[in-house]
Amino acid sequence: MTTLIELEILRTLRNRRYLFFTVVYPALMYVFFINAYGSTNTAGGLPVKTYFMVSMATFGAVGAVLTGSAQRIAMERKSGWVRQLRLTALPGSSYTVAKIAATAVTTLPSILAVFAVGVVQGVSLGAAQWLGLAAALWAGSFVFAALGVALGYAAGPDAVQPIVMITYMAMALLGGTWFPVSGTLEKFARFNPVFLYNKLATFTQPGHSLDVVAVAGLAAFFAVFVAAAAVLYRRDTRQA
Repeated sequence: MTTLIELEILRTLRNRRYLFFTVVYPALMYVFFINAYGSTNTAGGLPVKTYFMVSMATFGAVGAVLTGSAQRIAMERKSGWVRQLRLTALPGSSYTVAKIAATAVTTLPSILAVFAVGVVQGVSLGAAQWLGLAAALWAGSFVFAALGVALGYAAGPDAVQPIVMITYMAMALLGGTWFPVSGTLEKFARFNPVFLYNKLATFTQPGHSLDVVAVAGLAAFFAVFVAAAAVLYRRDTRQA
């Protein structure tokens, strides 16, 4: 399984499209948003530069795992690669775990790239806050890695790309990625894993601790997505 994870990571990092859309693009969007907000001091209870640094880091991370895992699994199912792996000693659960782990690892470049631009733009956090925020966002990306695996088994290769993009953009739009969510919309946003993902940044503010409600919500979503991936994998096995 370790070898499969290493191969998946190397294959992803060699993909130029991945490097642009999940590493470079979120960093460019971060610069756009903080300039668009101009003299506004805060957004969503955080300094504007901190808020959008986190939201663009999560935007890149979610994009990396959703597009990376879902589309690749759908293509591997079509090509017969998944069927060939079932003939080996590798258990199906190990294949699924390997996919989740490999795609989650590839979120680190997108998170760190936006953080680097944030430092240049003047975001000031303590060393423990930087490390804690990076760890929280990386751990949170496993939720969407599991969702990507589930979508990869749920849709065929021709349908998976539009399904992933609609899911990706809808969650970002209603999750506080492009603008702070408040009022009535926030009541619905609490059922959106991206909104909970962005809430992990609140502990960077003085007097605030890690949002345990957001952590619990993400853990619940992770369990649901993993269970869905397992069910869909078994269904695909029966149809093969």
